[in-house]
Amino acid sequence: MSDMAVVELAELKPGVTLMTLNRPDSLNAMNHELVAAVHEALDTVDGDPSCRVVILTGAGRAFCAGLDLKGSGSAPGTDGVGRAQAGMLSQQHIATLYTHMRRVRKPIIAAVNGAAAGGGFAFALASDVRVAARSARFNVAFVRIGLSGCDVGVSYLLPRLIGASKAFEMMLTGRFVLADEAERIGLVSRVVPDGQAVDAALEIADQIVANSPFGVWMTKEVMWANLEVSSMQAAIDLENRTQILTTFTEDMPEAMRAFLEKRPPEFKNR
Repeated sequence: MSDMAVVELAELKPGVTLMTLNRPDSLNAMNHELVAAVHEALDTVDGDPSCRVVILTGAGRAFCAGLDLKGSGSAPGTDGVGRAQAGMLSQQHIATLYTHMRRVRKPIIAAVNGAAAGGGFAFALASDVRVAARSARFNVAFVRIGLSGCDVGVSYLLPRLIGASKAFEMMLTGRFVLADEAERIGLVSRVVPDGQAVDAALEIADQIVANSPFGVWMTKEVMWANLEVSSMQAAIDLENRTQILTTFTEDMPEAMRAFLEKRPPEFKNR
C-alpha cells in the first residue's frame, strides 16, 4: 500500500495496480488534497516499470461524487493571489487530472461502483475502459448546481464515447444514467453485480497484460491522438509510423514466435 491517505495504491497481481479514491465518508468527493494525491499516484504508476495496467475505483459505496461542495480547500499556489487568479489555478489543478490520465502510458480501467458524478464522471470518461457495478450511476452534475455542463473535458470526451445526440441530453438535463442504460449506449463495456467491478476490470487487465508493453502503450497513445485528427489519412499516417516503430522492439518477434509456438510470450519491454 502507498502512504497516501486519500488515494491508495496496491498491487493486485504482477502488472496490475489498483488505485482507490479513499474518502468514503464523503462518497470520495474531490477536494484539493485528493486531486493532488491523484496527480501524485498517476506519476507513481507511470514511472513504475512493473505496472502494466491501472484499475481505478472508489472506496465504499461510491466511485466519486464530484467536487466536495462542503469545502474543497485551496489549490496549490493560490495564497495571496486575486479571486480570478485563484479560481483559475483551482480550475486548472482539477481539470489537468484528466489530461494527466491520458498521458499515463499504462491503460486505466475504471471500475465504477455507485455514483460517478461531475468530476467523478470525468474520471470514468478519461479512463481507457469502463466497467460498472449494478449500482453505478453517471451524471453531468455541473449543470444542476448553476454551472455549465461543459467542464473538465466532459464536453470533449462524452460525445466521442456515446455520440453527440445522447451527450447533449445528458449534459443539458444532468439526469442520472443507470448501469443498464450506460451499457446500452456504449458508455461502459459491461455491467456486473455489485462487489464484482474490480474483478471484471481485472479480467480485462489480464488480457491487456498478455500483450507487449510497448504495443499497449502505442495503442493507447495513437487511439487518443486519432480522436483529435482532422482526417482518416492523418490517422493512417500516424498508425503507419507507429507500426514500423514497434517492429524495432525485441518483444515484437517474441510475440510472433509465441503465437506460432502456441505458448505465452515472455516480454522484456525492450
